[in-house]
Amino acid sequence: MTTAVTSAGSSAAQTYAQPAASQGTSGLTSDFETFVKMLTAQATNQDPLEPLDSTEYAAQLAQFSMVEQQTKSNTLLEGLQSQLGLANMAALSGWVGMEARGVAPGYFDGSNEITIAPNPAAAADSVTLVVQNANGTEVQRVTLPVSAEPYQWNGLDDDGNPLETGEYSFIVESRKGDDLLLQEYAEIYFKVNETRMQGGDVGLITEGGSVVLASSVSALREPAG
Repeated sequence: MTTAVTSAGSSAAQTYAQPAASQGTSGLTSDFETFVKMLTAQATNQDPLEPLDSTEYAAQLAQFSMVEQQTKSNTLLEGLQSQLGLANMAALSGWVGMEARGVAPGYFDGSNEITIAPNPAAAADSVTLVVQNANGTEVQRVTLPVSAEPYQWNGLDDDGNPLETGEYSFIVESRKGDDLLLQEYAEIYFKVNETRMQGGDVGLITEGGSVVLASSVSALREPAG
């Protein structure tokens, strides 16, 4: 049985940016420290005969207080984000051992098929599945029907021999005549071996060791067989 998963994202990127809250906290902390140094230097080096105007000094102290409070607020938000991420990871621990569907490389173990979920352009009159190995080298081209029906890739080359074990990526090319209408990575079903925090999101670890963000998963099912 396949269960659709509501997703906020559509890309299974393998690199992750630093969380926004962390970036904001770092920037504010730097500004805060600079502000404190400037205020201290100003108070230390002012001319006793012409002291800093009290109104201006009060305004600077108020600004100092605002920056300090913003820094504390961002630190608190970063902590809450981390706690929420851990809670999400715990909730998704039930996905371990399941098969998730998303844009990811598939791991071919030498015998088991990989289920591919193509989504060709509706206007296409021909569809080709391009198979690439872990190095990005094209190893096979397979003609597919113009359909979104799942395709079982058996890992055999054109001579019927099994390809090397390892990760393979799948690109679907949709054409109308000689015109390329659409070229995109296909979603596949992959086994979830582990859940792991990736910044503020939960990463799903595949059999081949790749990381797929949980937010990019579109469906979940029990393992085939």
